[in-house]
Amino acid sequence: MKSVKMLATSCLLLSASGCSSVMSHTGADQGYYAGTRANVNMMKNDDTSWAMMPLLAIDLPFSAVMDTVLLPYDYLRSDSDKTASSPRARIQHDEEQNLAASGNPGQGMTTPPAP
Repeated sequence: MKSVKMLATSCLLLSASGCSSVMSHTGADQGYYAGTRANVNMMKNDDTSWAMMPLLAIDLPFSAVMDTVLLPYDYLRSDSDKTASSPRARIQHDEEQNLAASGNPGQGMTTPPAP
């Protein structure tokens, strides 16, 4: 029974290890130690739920370790165009292409006036 509890605890810790780091590395290049910075910023934010704070505190050391492991990968990505892998930049580029091709921005959605 003790080995089952130990296995369950290990699986739980491994599943929660470095979540912020993994999420920050799936998008555009955000610099070094992006997952750790994301955890700290969320912990400082007043809008973060009280229920999220313990999870962030548990994830913080794992994200720091994961960010350290991914440091060579961050270094290789550091000289690349940061908007090239950004989902927002890709969507904006696709919308501009759609607008140029059809003259209909956002497939019928109105666009806000330019300042």
